[in-house]
Amino acid sequence: MQKAMNKPAKIGTYHAEDVQFLLKDLSDVRLEDSAMNRESKIQSGGHYSESLPIEYQPPKDYVDLFWKTLQDYKQKVALCVGVVAEQIYQVKGDQTILVSLARAGTPVGILIKRYIKLRFGVSLPHYSISIIRDRGIDVNAIQYIRNEHPVGKIQFVDGWTGKGAISIELTKACKDFGQKYGVSLDDTLAVIADPGYCTTLFGTREDFLIPSACLNSTVSGLVSRTVLNEQYIGKDDFHGAKYYRDLLAEDVSNEFIDVITSEFASVMKDAAAAATEKLQDNIETGFLGMADVKKIQAEFSIESTHYIKPGVGETTRVLLRRVPWKILMRDPSSPFVKHILMLAEEKGVEVVPYPELNYLCCGLIKSVKGMQK
Repeated sequence: MQKAMNKPAKIGTYHAEDVQFLLKDLSDVRLEDSAMNRESKIQSGGHYSESLPIEYQPPKDYVDLFWKTLQDYKQKVALCVGVVAEQIYQVKGDQTILVSLARAGTPVGILIKRYIKLRFGVSLPHYSISIIRDRGIDVNAIQYIRNEHPVGKIQFVDGWTGKGAISIELTKACKDFGQKYGVSLDDTLAVIADPGYCTTLFGTREDFLIPSACLNSTVSGLVSRTVLNEQYIGKDDFHGAKYYRDLLAEDVSNEFIDVITSEFASVMKDAAAAATEKLQDNIETGFLGMADVKKIQAEFSIESTHYIKPGVGETTRVLLRRVPWKILMRDPSSPFVKHILMLAEEKGVEVVPYPELNYLCCGLIKSVKGMQK
């Protein structure tokens, strides 16, 4: 395998010892477009990865809710991180290379790295790379990692699962990489929460609010979503991303990491026990969320399952950066959906009671074909 020319980009506000971004810096390129324009292009055959949404900056009461949620559930998040980290280290040990899927996976990868350092005294390499639905993983980034760590064992990391599109994309990408380069990659995706039953490596299968899902780049190191636009990304380049330096005053990325990290010592015993139990169980996937998605698609006459985003994390994303149509809600009294109800009210989006949902909620994207941009 030839030596890659790319180097980690010095972007974002995370500490260099926490993560290396294998991304091309597109900070000087204008890639943002309005939600309506982007949605029109996506639904007319364009790809979501070719442009970026305008970064939504929430009002003060929403940010206050983020901080309250973080304080309320910091120990729960820390425990789930610990359960995942313990499993990873028990299976792969100090040969592990953490590879986060940008961008929701990045803070989770940092937390797993921090936990393992605290618990086992080992500082694992941690990279953040791009994977894009229908377009696959950044092969140049994988080649870079393998060149740097030829005997390392890659562990892919993300924040949570929805209906499993990225899990399926990762499995396909690993298979394709193996066929092309003769290298076997473990496609098991490590996540904090797996409400869609899409992986065997998780902290919980409860559909709960991971506070980092509440915000955009301001809790992800001020790094944008990843971009794959051939106008700016050559065949030998890493996928791209922007560094939003103009949002430095609003950035809470490292504070989020530190708040969760401070809880690790108190959860280690329980995390180790839960991880050992999980490793002994015969855990299955089944992608149970797709049954919900197919039922919703038929009931609401929705053209594509791409317009249906189940789970707290994915519903939040619909409200933050897509054109939402409706929010289906199993239990509006759940503390994990307060921010969703706040966003829906602010944006004038209908919330529909839907008690038979397996997830806590589900975001439906509006069909904008033929609508005025």
